[in-house]
Amino acid sequence: MASAMKKWSPEPDCDHSTPDKKGCPKPKPGDSAGGCAFDGAQITLLPIADAAHLVHGPAGCVGNSWEGRGSLSSGPSLSRYGLNTDLTEQDIIMGGESKLRAAIARVMERLNPPAVFVYSTCVTALTGEDLDSVCAEASRYWGIPVIPVHSPGFAGSKNRGNRLAGDALFTHVIGTAEPDPSTLTSRDINLIGEYNIAGEQWDIEELLLRVGIRVLSRITGDGRFETIRHAHRAKLNLVVCSRALITLGRKMKERYGIPYVEGSFYGARETGFSLRQIAYYLQDRELEDRVQQLIRKEEEQLHRELAPYKKVLRGKRAVLYTGGVKSWSVISALQELGIKVVGVGTNKSTDEDISRIKERVGMEAELISEGGAAKILKVVRDRKADIIIAGGRNMYTSLKEQIPFLDINQERHTAYAGYEGMKRLARDLAAALESPVWRLVQKPAPWQGGEAYGMEG
Repeated sequence: MASAMKKWSPEPDCDHSTPDKKGCPKPKPGDSAGGCAFDGAQITLLPIADAAHLVHGPAGCVGNSWEGRGSLSSGPSLSRYGLNTDLTEQDIIMGGESKLRAAIARVMERLNPPAVFVYSTCVTALTGEDLDSVCAEASRYWGIPVIPVHSPGFAGSKNRGNRLAGDALFTHVIGTAEPDPSTLTSRDINLIGEYNIAGEQWDIEELLLRVGIRVLSRITGDGRFETIRHAHRAKLNLVVCSRALITLGRKMKERYGIPYVEGSFYGARETGFSLRQIAYYLQDRELEDRVQQLIRKEEEQLHRELAPYKKVLRGKRAVLYTGGVKSWSVISALQELGIKVVGVGTNKSTDEDISRIKERVGMEAELISEGGAAKILKVVRDRKADIIIAGGRNMYTSLKEQIPFLDINQERHTAYAGYEGMKRLARDLAAALESPVWRLVQKPAPWQGGEAYGMEG
């Protein structure tokens, strides 16, 4: 673990690595609000649906994010198993490597996975478990890749955990097998950082297939271990919704010569821009023409179908409290619907994300750099917002304060990416704002002299 952390260095392609900024903020002991490195690593790797994911640590660690996200699989469900070595106080004192070997053996015998990812935790990193040696030994014995993931929670934020997981993929998985050359095409790309929340990746892939672009490797939403091994044969990497995995894009460019671009599929404008970027970097004139035709057709249809919702949404004011790429890309989608964004959360955003936010909302919107219900509600009241768009943890605060709410984060069960996702977003926003409950809560209760509650008034 120590050697793995010593190799850590600032990311040159990240805007935090400038002369006046020496890499990402250093973690503080106990400071894991919003997710720790272990959480971030699991966010990245658990969507590899056919692999086994074994947490080496106390039982509490495996419940950290198990079944807590809406990342979907079109087939295998092995990654949904909560596998854990269940270290006790005795194991911490005497060492847990023998227990890890036994756990790997049981996984191999009972589940027969194509690969096993083994995650370190705060406890096993502090006690000095030799994860690399145990995993290498198990790989040789079983003839199946057993991959160490050095992601103890104290290593830093969720974003750092994403990067540690990307490093594990780059070191132990990508480039370790060759696809059948006859199956490769000049329009093969990898999607990096798209986790198929609520099936969003399927909508994205459907768009790509319509113009002849094939996703060779999904890294990692609805991913398969074997196809991720083939990722080094793609023609382009599209880094979607996760600047934390930009390191993986850069390393693949340096080792395999694969260019990478960043993109988003929230809103018609961002979706069209991402499609044009792919066609441009693949240097395919016919593809560029097909992309233009697709965008024109989809945007015309979208304009017609969104018209009824825009009548409801136009002029409404929203506070958007999310992080990363969604902090700016969702703004574009909301503005296309006629909604004015009056407050934006930035506590998980990079400087570049914040710059993009300012480009879209100007100086009028308030940037919320620190979370907490009181701060969010203050912005809502000060800016006279009509709706809060945030993660599930803010839902009950919003509803108790009688403010319409829409869940936009990874726990949700509705896909909002692409053109179809834009329609769902408009539908759900209109439904949240027009719910009859908001009329009811403005009336006196029956015991306060009001009429009996009914849904018709």
